[in-house]
Amino acid sequence: MKVLVFGGTTEGRLLARELSALGAQVTVSVATALGAEELRGVPPLTVCVGRKDARQMREMLPGFAVCVDATHPYAAEASGNIRAACLAAGVPYRRLLRGASALPPDSVVVPDAPAAARWLAGTQGNILLATGAKELAAFAGLDAERLYPRVLPTHEGLAACEAAGVPHGNIIALQGPFTRELNEALMRRFDIGYLVTKDGGAPGGFGEKAQAARNVGARLVVIRRPADSGEAYAAVLNECREMMACR
Repeated sequence: MKVLVFGGTTEGRLLARELSALGAQVTVSVATALGAEELRGVPPLTVCVGRKDARQMREMLPGFAVCVDATHPYAAEASGNIRAACLAAGVPYRRLLRGASALPPDSVVVPDAPAAARWLAGTQGNILLATGAKELAAFAGLDAERLYPRVLPTHEGLAACEAAGVPHGNIIALQGPFTRELNEALMRRFDIGYLVTKDGGAPGGFGEKAQAARNVGARLVVIRRPADSGEAYAAVLNECREMMACR
């Protein structure tokens, strides 16, 4: 059985490996070379690298028995394109969606990055931005000296920091997820008063970030998840197994 998996997330990689081990012909589409690196060492997999629009997704789908959308919970545009492409191609669609976190009661919850920037404009103190490089432009109106973005160690991540005017000494270029201890150490090192993050769930290390912020006395600012629906990892895996057994 041929399976197409979109997404370089932790659960997407796990599903691809497990289905491949069960004998499925698995193709994984990831947005970046960094996502492809995470899949090295699994020879049966076919890995496609590069962001794809709706048309390119439709062109990939013929011949696949099922498509699993394992993109990040905040990748709303990509997820919508995948749904539409599957509908147009007549390929069954499954959304693998990681569970949401219980937010600390004192969290500041905002709908998007621009709203977070507006709220922070009325504050003082250093800001750790753990929202991803694509969101940095929303914070460019704040004092750049306050901003400490944590981005992937890629050209795109560094370029986004430079475009936002962030001093090079403030850039934290590391690949997560991170332990509570490392989050806490970074926040103490840079005297962080505010941590801005998305609810990436357990695989994204949200709990470790929230606990570290609490321990150092930093205010947690959370960008709300987009509305979405999907299934947990075990449910999607079982459905794929059942499809394989019927073939």
